[in-house]
Amino acid sequence: MQYFNSITETIGHTPLIKLNKVNKGIKGTILVKVEYFNPGNSVKDRIAIKMIEDAEKAGVLKPGGTIIEGTSGNTGMGLALAAIAKGYKCIFTMSDKQSQEKINILKAVGAEVIVCPTNVAPDDPRSYYSVAKKLNKDIPNSFYPNQYDNLSNKAAHYETTGPEIWQQTDGKITHYAAGVGTGGTISGTSKYLKEQNPAIISVGIDTYGSVFKKYKETGVFDENEVYPYLTEGIGEDILPKNVEFDLIDTFVKVTDKDAAIMTRRLAREEGLFIGWSCGAAAFGALEYAKEHLKEDDVMVVILPDHGTRYLNKVYNDDWMKNHGFLEAREFATARDIIKHKNGAGQLMTLNQEASVGEAIKMLTKQGISQLPVTDGKEIVGSIIDNTILEQLIENPSIKDQPVKEVMGKAFTFVGMDNTLDVLSSLIHKENKALLVRDEQNAVHIITQADLLMAMTN
Repeated sequence: MQYFNSITETIGHTPLIKLNKVNKGIKGTILVKVEYFNPGNSVKDRIAIKMIEDAEKAGVLKPGGTIIEGTSGNTGMGLALAAIAKGYKCIFTMSDKQSQEKINILKAVGAEVIVCPTNVAPDDPRSYYSVAKKLNKDIPNSFYPNQYDNLSNKAAHYETTGPEIWQQTDGKITHYAAGVGTGGTISGTSKYLKEQNPAIISVGIDTYGSVFKKYKETGVFDENEVYPYLTEGIGEDILPKNVEFDLIDTFVKVTDKDAAIMTRRLAREEGLFIGWSCGAAAFGALEYAKEHLKEDDVMVVILPDHGTRYLNKVYNDDWMKNHGFLEAREFATARDIIKHKNGAGQLMTLNQEASVGEAIKMLTKQGISQLPVTDGKEIVGSIIDNTILEQLIENPSIKDQPVKEVMGKAFTFVGMDNTLDVLSSLIHKENKALLVRDEQNAVHIITQADLLMAMTN
């Protein structure tokens, strides 16, 4: 008889499938490693069982324990399946940008799910990182795998994904591409492949709103690179320990829109019903391949998960239209708004040493209601007309004080390709405008009036 003793024994040995249509005109062979053939339908099954088994060996995870993890959904599914096989409980924290399907799937396999806000800093007590850590501290006999910094993540791919790809390509692989989130898939696999052949090029796929690409290229963690984006399971606003930048030769950034459209193309043209980050990985890999692959080259691209996680998002026509991904709206993104303004003058700013009186004159003369405040080089705060008015009524003497004494927080930076729904969610009572840095490093402002104009056209 041929059978497995538990669901976890079916993890790994996923197939390589050749792309035939979406890569038209590209030299070389493009193979995708389809990770939804894992029992939990994602690449994260590999790291889930590895993290649990390593924790058991170290005595960190004991019988009857509770597994607590912050996840975009897929790692949670892998952990839940392993927990069922081994008799553990599961509690998962997720950001509120994750699809409802992911939440429902985790609940279906017996996990408790706590949804946390996306637009908070990683160290904010409300973030899904912080909530998971606190639960781990408060609940006895609990284990927090922490896939971001747990090196068993990277080891899982070094021990399984890398050897599988090397064997499946008969050692002919020349390029390897994968989305970078926690970093385990790209780093662990790259480490193994480069040990077999140091000439293999490793391409990391990043998203706009993530810090990875700029950090790789400059060594600088630029907070201006961090802003909200929609694609799930790729990019980060932190530097996980599993990301080994020395093993990643180059990064390619992909927009939410390009990732979503490629996701649907892979389903319709290649029969691959995959998830959103798969579309990002494929689009970025193909963009790189257009310029760099030769006829005899073989590129392998990791497709991390399954399309069932995104039925109400990228596979929903209404959702795609509402985000400007299907039908070209005149104003779909921040880029479109900035283009329409046609550089309407340089961004007006005010030095923090200027007086409140000078600020009022400038606001009045220019007919605007807000101004970014600088320290000469960097934007450090903001001035809002009605806020100054309220303070003047209470204390008229502030007119002669420097702006830095009364200014508010700096406006939020967003990416050029953020869609209208993301922009509108970020303009509120505490943040009256948004700032955008273009490819030439020039800064532009998007006001409530700009957003209203875009939404009514």
